[in-house]
Amino acid sequence: MTTNALATPLTTSQIEREARRILRRLSETGAFLALSGGMDMAVVFRKSGTQTTRIATCPVTVVEAFRLRDWIAPAGRGKIMRYAITAPGRTALSQLLEGDIARKRAREEQTEVEARPQQVSGERVITEEDGSTRRLRVNLAESPLALLARRKGVDGKPFLNSAELEAGERLREEFERAQMGPRVGQNWDRFLTMHDGGGAGGTDQMAGPQDARNRVTDAFSALGPGLADITMRCCCFLEGMETAERRMGWSARSGKVVLKIALGRLAQHYGLSRNGPHAA
Repeated sequence: MTTNALATPLTTSQIEREARRILRRLSETGAFLALSGGMDMAVVFRKSGTQTTRIATCPVTVVEAFRLRDWIAPAGRGKIMRYAITAPGRTALSQLLEGDIARKRAREEQTEVEARPQQVSGERVITEEDGSTRRLRVNLAESPLALLARRKGVDGKPFLNSAELEAGERLREEFERAQMGPRVGQNWDRFLTMHDGGGAGGTDQMAGPQDARNRVTDAFSALGPGLADITMRCCCFLEGMETAERRMGWSARSGKVVLKIALGRLAQHYGLSRNGPHAA
């Protein structure tokens, strides 16, 4: 005497789980489900030419649940009943699989959102080419450098190495220290000319920790105007890469290449890479 493999009624989730497994198998060419009287388990076979292969098994209660939903229908009678998948069964399988894909995509999107740094709103004062300034709202927790650091290169490695990332973050921190005076933003060309501090006795509009200003000036001088501009925009002003490229008249995706070169040189300047001027 045999016992039923699942004595209690199947739940919807159990039926759907079995449907993903069994109906998918029954969708294969030459597949059918066989059930013999008095048996607790049904078997799914796949026939190819003269060869018949067993590819899955399921409890009889699953077969009954499928029949009630019109997902399978008799395909032959005798001592052994045969069942084949129906059009409603194929539709049900397709809907289940599409739902799985949608839920997976939603989980991935949620994971990506949770991995993003918290939104910390702030402002940066950007100096235009004509010397005028404008305020730009930015997310202080999500710098363009952080975005680039998460990207992968064609070789599968991070687009920015640790030395390049650290160099950019160090420059940003120094820039923040140097900007602690009454004027937050300024024309960076003028900034570079004030290595020795400019005015004294509180008349310096760029007042702030002098040592930090000198270190920033040294860093930009090491980069030169060609590389310093994109570095200041992305690392210091936190301009997005697309915005910086557009403002500088560059083609799309060219800015990140130039910025990587600049950060490599900056890492050398800070002694963070083996070729750096201060490296041991």
